Order: sequence, then C-alpha cells, then structure tokens
Amino acid sequence: MVVSDALSAARLRDVMATYREGLRSHQDVINRLNVYPVPDGDTGTNMALTLESVMSELEGLVGPDPDVSSTCAAIAHGSLMGARGNSGVILSQLLRGLSEGLDCPSGSPGARELADALVAADKLAREAVMRPVEGTILTVARRAAERGRDVADAGGSLSAVIEASREGAAEALAATPTLLPVLADAGVVDAGGTGYLLLFDALLNVVDGRPMPVAPDPPEPDLVDLDPLFFDPSGGSERAPDALSGPRYEVMYLLDAPDETINSFKQVWAGIGDSIVVVGGDGLWNCHIHTDDIGAAVEASLDAGRPRSIRVTDLMEQVEEERWVRENAGTSGSGPDEPDGPVPTTGVVAVATGDGVGRIFRSLGVQGLIPGGQSMNPSTAELVDAVEALRSDQVVLLPNNANIHPVADRVGDLTDKVVWVVPTDTVVEGFAALLAYDPESEGAVNARAMEESARRVVPGQVTRAVRASDSTVGPIRAGDWLGLSRSGIEIVDGALAGAACRLLEVLVGGEHDLVTIIEGEGAGAADTRRITEWLGDHRPGVETEVHHGGHPLYPYLFSIE
Repeated sequence: MVVSDALSAARLRDVMATYREGLRSHQDVINRLNVYPVPDGDTGTNMALTLESVMSELEGLVGPDPDVSSTCAAIAHGSLMGARGNSGVILSQLLRGLSEGLDCPSGSPGARELADALVAADKLAREAVMRPVEGTILTVARRAAERGRDVADAGGSLSAVIEASREGAAEALAATPTLLPVLADAGVVDAGGTGYLLLFDALLNVVDGRPMPVAPDPPEPDLVDLDPLFFDPSGGSERAPDALSGPRYEVMYLLDAPDETINSFKQVWAGIGDSIVVVGGDGLWNCHIHTDDIGAAVEASLDAGRPRSIRVTDLMEQVEEERWVRENAGTSGSGPDEPDGPVPTTGVVAVATGDGVGRIFRSLGVQGLIPGGQSMNPSTAELVDAVEALRSDQVVLLPNNANIHPVADRVGDLTDKVVWVVPTDTVVEGFAALLAYDPESEGAVNARAMEESARRVVPGQVTRAVRASDSTVGPIRAGDWLGLSRSGIEIVDGALAGAACRLLEVLVGGEHDLVTIIEGEGAGAADTRRITEWLGDHRPGVETEVHHGGHPLYPYLFSIE
C-alpha cells in the first residue's frame, strides 16, 4: 500500500474538518427535510453540533503529530459526548464504528480497512436503535457499506471504495421516499441520510481533491404538512388525526453504567417509548428516547448506573427549537456585556428568549442572559460558560422553564463558583424573583428571598393547541387557544382574546392589585385592547401594565400580583 492510498492521522482530521464545514453549509437544507418519525426538525443542526464536538476533541490532542489511533479515539469520544438529538446520536455511533475500524495495527488504514469500518459503522448504528426503520440514515449507511465492501473485495483503491460507497449512499437516499410514505407525501428524502452522504463527499475531497457540493437554497415547504405535531399559528390547515400520534418528549442523557447492565436498561425503555438509541461502551453511554413519561425514562437509569447531563425537549415545539438554534447557534447570551463597576457579591444568569423579555431581565439586574425557553434547551456547557463569564464568585441561576431545571442543577458541579438554582418555571416567575434580588447580599440569602418572591406571583400563559386532545376542562381541537396556570390547562377557547380574558377571570381575585401583560409573537393590538378593557370592566381595582416581550409560542404571559 502506498501512503497516498491510506488515511493518515492528518487526513482523518482534515476529513472531519471538511465534514463539519459541509454540515454547516447544508444545515438549513437538512433541517427543512426532516419529517420522520417525529418533528425532530433540527437534524442538520444536531449533526453539525456533533461534529463541532469532534473537532474540539481533535484540537485538544496532545503533541505535534498525533497518530491514527489517538485520532480515532478522539473522533469516537468527541462524537459520543457531543451528540444531540436522535440524528446526532446515530451519527455518533456511525463515527464510532468508523473510528474503531480505521484504528488498525499498521497505523495506515486503506481501502480494505475503510470498507470494513463502514460495515462496522452500519452494524453499531443498527444495534443502537431498538426498532430500526428503513428509509432513514440506517438504510443509507447499509447501502454505502455494502457497495464499499464489494469494491474492496475486488481489490479497488481507497478512492474507488469511497466513490462506490458514496454512489451507494446516494442511491439509497434517493429511494428513501419509496420506503417511507411520509417522505413521499412531503416530496423529500431523508434528512439524516442527506447529512451522512456529506461524509463521503468530505472523504473524496481530502483523498481525491474533489470539490464539496454547494448547498442549494433551502426548500420552503409548508411546515404544517411536514410536521405531524405542529399547527401553524397563522391559521394553516392541520394534519389528519392519524398523523397526530407519537410520544411528546425527547429525553437524552449520558449514563455512567457497567456494560453488562445496558441490555436490561434497554428492555425497560422499550416499554415506555420509541426512537430508542443507546450508544457507547466501556462504562459511558449516550441514551436517547421519545416518551410520554419523563420520570420513568430517567428513573430507569438509576438501576443501571448514574445519569448526567439530562436534557428534555418538548417535541411538539421542535420546529420552533430549530429556528431558535439556527438564530442563536454560537452565541453565549444576548444583550450588553456585564457592566463595569463594583463586582456584585451575587450575580444572576437567566435563561430567556425574546428581545423585550431580555431587556426586562437586564433592567432587573441580570448580568448574564442565555437564549432559551420552551423546548429551546441550552446545553450545560452554555450555562457553565455564562456563569464563568460573570465577575461574581456567587451566582443565582434562573432557568425559567421546568425542562431546563435538570441541566441547570448540574452547573454547580462543573464550576468553582458557588451556584444556586432558583426553580422558576416561567419567565414571569423569573421577573418576580428578581424583585427580591440584592446584588450586595450573599448568594444563599438571595436564593431564598428570590424563590419566595417567585412563588408569590400568579403566572398565566396563553398558547395554541398543536393537536387534538382531552383535558379536565373539556375536549381540545388542534388550533384551540389554551389558558394555562401552574395547575395546568384552565381554559379552552376558539379565540385568543377569549382564552386570555377567561383565564384572567379564573386567576385574578380580589386580593390582587396588578396584572402585567407581556406580549409575545402572535399578540395583536386589538386582542391586547380587548384584554385590558375586560380587566377595566371586570377587575376595576386592578392596575394593568403592558410590555413587549417578543418571545415565541405564547402570545400572552400574565404576571398577577
């Protein structure tokens, strides 16, 4: 074998760097393709973030010229630790199989080793998925492995194996709509398979000098047609009722557990959800499931080992998360930097989205803002970075969403600063907490006072139903407006202002004297006027304030004091 027909450590690093850039440039296109099995709309973003972790691991290798073995280990570990979403987890398993196959005794993997590595990648990816589905990235990976193996068996060169594998992957990708009716109905190919195909383009670029494909303009499909759980708030049509099934939540975490416990763990998960992917080995596993029972999904891990970096996503709003991730990827916060002047004894980091919401948090004394909210879950690393960026050694963290609590609770273990998490479930609870914030007081004193203040406010929210359901207050149709309190759904109404006024009728009592209305996306001047007029007519003793929030999903947030 000649050196030019082998994948050296330097070439492998170049392949990963090129693949990362390819995923970045095609990210929006891939995001718009995804339609199956649930609205996991940020496939391109998830795959790109997985490669970012790989590159960070490669850049951290010690020594001027790392060998193939250490390079492969870094690719495998980086992809496991950085995997995000179902697509990222499967990609991490594919990269792990490739890495293990390319880590050969000669230190110079060539055509035969690459072909075997592709077969290993296909095998590991399918083993990780409890219910493999054809017409997905798994189909693309298998065809690529089969074609590459055939050429290697015939004595083909490294370039020939890559070319054959790419052709097989492209053929399988083009055929995915014939295997999945949901793809055929939407007129698209599989999103994950599209992202995996770019790996072979990256290999050909590095090995054979071929140019990477230029990303086409992203398609602009009707999101309602592509997303079985998403109802267009502007009034688009809804999916047929039989398309509105499937678990609501995506749960992911890293699990420290002995390898022999994983089969039993998978069997427990098989009874509570689907889209199950468990990858890893040697005591560390990346676990992914779609389920309606978050508690059971986490509790199952306790019999096997110790979970960490828990992430929960509401899949109903995953399309909104895709938009948020695209707009905020690479940012650590929003608004101005922490101002100069005396260092506060206790600093505050808050999670929020919306320009108006951010300005309110800043005005109340928050030094660090992290973009996030309902289904828009910042990573542990992002929260740690925000805490570390503050000059204060004591920090209060306001998650402002129940789904962000598990990640927020991990921050204190990952920084030398002392961190208190005030368990705010809504933005308005975060605002209320800050009314008790004293920058010069100790963190423990602030945390107690802020939590008490947050609990004194009565929060209310109005959002739109994304699928038909039942509730304690009656049946819900997709498109109905829902009034929510801490107790859950209080109101179902066909009109936005109607739901808002009826919710306020439930929540605002004689003991209250102030209602703060925060307008989000979808709020209109006419609806806001109807709400304020209702308060004036029916709760004349209550003062009303209106603020622009700019946040998604909830046209109106209410803070009742």
